[in-house]
Amino acid sequence: MMQGQDGTADSGSPAGDVYDWYQRGVKLLADGSPAAAASLLARAAEAEPESRSIREALARAQFNSKRYAEAADSFRWIVNANPAEDYAHYGLGMALWRTGDIEGAQEPLAVAAAMRPDLRHYVSALTQIRATLHARQA
Repeated sequence: MMQGQDGTADSGSPAGDVYDWYQRGVKLLADGSPAAAASLLARAAEAEPESRSIREALARAQFNSKRYAEAADSFRWIVNANPAEDYAHYGLGMALWRTGDIEGAQEPLAVAAAMRPDLRHYVSALTQIRATLHARQA
């Protein structure tokens, strides 16, 4: 199959297999191109809908490209598939926070902080959310 300069096959789908898409998406994310990564990782998630590693990379790419509602959906999918994923709870809380759903962000951040109290950024995010909610009530 012929491949274009952008790494897509002439049919419009990415060249390679799902694992190649995942690898390229993760590299794009690491290289500071989250929107391009999200596009490629979304294709990979469509092809392998049960892959948590693809979903996590997709969620991070969506978050980093400021697509917070989509990131929240992706992190929520991971939490529902495996409630023991502390990072997915944290990501869900942060994405909800960015959408303006401060109250909704509290629970997943509390779960993440309870699961991993050693991670300061989890605890810090929860503290900030709680302070914001307390200030709104005052």
